[in-house]
Amino acid sequence: MDRIARILVTHSRRVIALTVLISLVAVGMMFRLKVNADVTQFLTSGNDQGEAWLALQEKYDTSDPINVLVTFPDGETIDDKQALVSLVQLRDELAAVDGVTQVGSIIPDVNPITGAPITPEMIQAIPDAMIGTFLAQNPVADLLVSDDGTHTLMVAVPSDEPVTVARAVTDIEPPDGLEVDFSGNPVIFATVIDMIGWFLLVIPPAVVMLLLLTFFANIGDRRLTILSIVPALLGALWTFGLIFGLGREVDIVSVLVPIFVIVMGSADGLHFVTHFQEASERTEDRIERVRSTLRQVGVPMILTSISTAAGFLSLLVTDVRPIEELGLFTAIGIGFAGVISFFFLPALLSRLEIAPRHHTAILGARVTTAIKAIAKPRWIAAVLSIGLIAFAAVFIPRLQVDSDQLFFIKDDHPLRQSFDRTAEVFGGATPLIGEFVYDPAAGADQLTALASVERGLEQLPGIRTVFSAADLVGKVPAEQLDAVLDGSASLPLGTMASSDGLRFIVFPGPFSTDQLREWLTFADDNPEIRTLTGMPVLWDEIARLVLRAQIGSLVAAYVVVFLMLFFAYRKLRETLVALAPLVLTTGTLLGFIAASGIQLNLVTAIASSIVIGVGIDYSIHFVAAINYAKPDGPGYVLRAIDSAGRPIVANALGITIGLSALWLSPLKIHPEISMIMWVSMITAALTALLVIPALMPREGMEEAQ
Repeated sequence: MDRIARILVTHSRRVIALTVLISLVAVGMMFRLKVNADVTQFLTSGNDQGEAWLALQEKYDTSDPINVLVTFPDGETIDDKQALVSLVQLRDELAAVDGVTQVGSIIPDVNPITGAPITPEMIQAIPDAMIGTFLAQNPVADLLVSDDGTHTLMVAVPSDEPVTVARAVTDIEPPDGLEVDFSGNPVIFATVIDMIGWFLLVIPPAVVMLLLLTFFANIGDRRLTILSIVPALLGALWTFGLIFGLGREVDIVSVLVPIFVIVMGSADGLHFVTHFQEASERTEDRIERVRSTLRQVGVPMILTSISTAAGFLSLLVTDVRPIEELGLFTAIGIGFAGVISFFFLPALLSRLEIAPRHHTAILGARVTTAIKAIAKPRWIAAVLSIGLIAFAAVFIPRLQVDSDQLFFIKDDHPLRQSFDRTAEVFGGATPLIGEFVYDPAAGADQLTALASVERGLEQLPGIRTVFSAADLVGKVPAEQLDAVLDGSASLPLGTMASSDGLRFIVFPGPFSTDQLREWLTFADDNPEIRTLTGMPVLWDEIARLVLRAQIGSLVAAYVVVFLMLFFAYRKLRETLVALAPLVLTTGTLLGFIAASGIQLNLVTAIASSIVIGVGIDYSIHFVAAINYAKPDGPGYVLRAIDSAGRPIVANALGITIGLSALWLSPLKIHPEISMIMWVSMITAALTALLVIPALMPREGMEEAQ
């Protein structure tokens, strides 16, 4: 470290200039920012079910529709003429929106018998006694009208710009008396884009402010406090510059990358500044200040950067592409912050005048005195460990996977309420889609056989009804059926036939996972069914991936951290001592997720791996402080607490308080991450400062004579 310190001080201008140059390039890349609001990417990237779903959509040229739930005024039903007039007016408003290619409704654009346009005036001219007959002309009427007739479903199919179309559609003012609820993936995408934009503008500045306040409580100097988080800020900037330079986009998962880099990458800067501040009390020699600081925290900074990055890199085993990208780019960002802390920060500090005097710090001697007081009685560490183990043993078996499609949307958000109302009225779940094997040259008799398969599928528990072109036999004129089968005509539900298959739609009611898998088994056992897929199937698949991600990333993180510590310490006992607090922290984290009802989802399932990478930092710094103090004789653990106690407490508080800014996020998953990190980081710091001393020889806790 002596040679590195001398090089950093003597060549400080070059180090600073290079850092500034790279930062300017990263700023330039920020102008290439793009947002990806396609949350279905979680479900379709890298798994067979997702690929099958996308292939079926492409084959039948069916993009994700915008669902419009229409509720008639009190006292009116679909059989009332005025309700139909208002419905036609709404249909025409939707069709007039730029980018809407088709509007599916109980009332079609033209009369299928006469070919005349259906207008409000035409509806007014229909005798009241003929309303029921008029509605019955629509072969899918039963699918688009609720049982009590007070609701109907319209489907607006967008063009290539679903987000733009969704925003225009949801801005429509419905005719007087009608209440509308919008749902569907395009509406989700539009909402998510707005949320991500708001997040990027508000959350990072809030995180930085909270970090500054917390670190100032430890450092007590405004300038040094700001400098302590500069490496993390530059690391986040460089990471986003890399992401946009590679042409990648920001989504609801990767938007967390700069937050994680800023909060967790600030640890090295905090430790370096704290020890540099202490070195400034002892000497005015610039090289000696840097040399002394690097001797104490240089190796721990390297190890903690590697361990934190390793926690995120363990997410590469999840097989969920957005999660893998979060892990990769956050690990790179942590690496950037570590490099900047190790090279740029010492070079910069060496050129500044640091007053050789103590500063008033809130987290001062009282903190280290309190830590010593509770660390000395070993029974406190034993009771804490037993309590955490018992807590984990009780609650971890209760862990559940969140199967909610809108897991990232808060319960009181209008979007969720619209989805819930649509699901409640029309079956309680998103429809599934499938494909029958069909040969247009084989004649119409096969339609009867396919209809029989549909009826068999409808007999399965949890399925409300099944619909395909086979259900049109005998209900529509032969020429209309032929037009549907040859693809020259489509229904409100979209294209239903291809050159070798018939698309069918399954409308489920409330169902369980076991029932869903029973449907898939039925599809596998019937050769007439080529495929059965859809959002419920994809979410069942993602639930499996979430569990595998939790287990796989956890194992990978532990293996990497163990090997890193063993390689650094070359002693098994010291490695296991450093890992002990981490095991307790991981168990507590998983127990808290279960006890709080948060459940595992695509984001919370990665928390344990992150915590391993970050939580081990406290053990690394504490063990390094113990080893540094050991040559001076008994009481070395107490001296290590004097040296490392405050930075560890400050860093734990910095992460937790900094991530408290996530409570301002409009996304539901972000406050959950904040709660998880509060529990995890406080547990990690507490167990490191109490359990490690309890595992050390008694001489380490002896008071100096």
